[in-house]
Amino acid sequence: MSRLLAVLMLILSVLLAILVTIACSVPIILAGMLKIVLPVPTLWRVISTFCNFMMYCWCEGLSWLMYLNPHLKWDVEGLEGLNKKNWYLLICNHHSWADIVVLCVLFRKHIPMNKYFLKQQLAWVPFIGLACWALDMPFMRRYSRSYLLRHPERRGKDVETTRRSCEKFRHHPTTIVNFVEGSRFTEAKRSESRSSFINLLPPKAAGIAMALNVLGTQFDKLLDVTLCYPENDRKPFKDMLSGKLTRIVVRVNLLPVSEELHGDYVNDKNFKRGFQQWLNKLWVEKDELIGAIKSQYRNAGH
Repeated sequence: MSRLLAVLMLILSVLLAILVTIACSVPIILAGMLKIVLPVPTLWRVISTFCNFMMYCWCEGLSWLMYLNPHLKWDVEGLEGLNKKNWYLLICNHHSWADIVVLCVLFRKHIPMNKYFLKQQLAWVPFIGLACWALDMPFMRRYSRSYLLRHPERRGKDVETTRRSCEKFRHHPTTIVNFVEGSRFTEAKRSESRSSFINLLPPKAAGIAMALNVLGTQFDKLLDVTLCYPENDRKPFKDMLSGKLTRIVVRVNLLPVSEELHGDYVNDKNFKRGFQQWLNKLWVEKDELIGAIKSQYRNAGH
């Protein structure tokens, strides 16, 4: 019976998620097309405000979907002092597709709408790809080291994409989100990347370094967010849709955007080395925190 209920919950959740996504993304896409037809900066700002409102409606719809699961509990710390009128750079570990839903639902009433750094492949996802384009989210191409050796002209393209996208966020409060690992965590990827971390992949620094360089002191705070699903670590997204997700743990750490984090990541080798060391130290602490959270709930279960 419980398996049948899980299947029915999965079907219902998927259908409702699709309906919410279509209902919110179509107006965003149409508004985005107006930007092309009517290239007037004042109108663009009005359209951007409308698009952000529709994204908020999408987040609200996802939150109602999560309420369908009566077993789900949130363990959240660190939301104090957030403001929807500020600019934030949010960095987070990436474990599952569920991460995007969690960040949207959790922060929708606390900070400006999230703008994600997305993989280029997501541009072709029906409705979602075009809506993200209309919301000015940057699409990133990831090139292997061997590909860049064969095509050196492609080196730095992601950095340029980041710069152009960040320029668009100067005019209204924005939260730029970057999953700095560049991919969802799996044990296979951890082994392949020779990660020195237990619960994380190695962080990639270029994207957030460029965002900090372009927007500079406009960022009020850097949000270091740690996500963990201690009781559903294997397939949290599937468990979320099927009503089996029991606990979401989120830790938010507000960090100052100090002068040391502003610099030329591409051309200044000393700055690049220092920035990578700063980010790696942050990742060491995040890895230890995730381990402590898992251990806490593992012991509580016994």
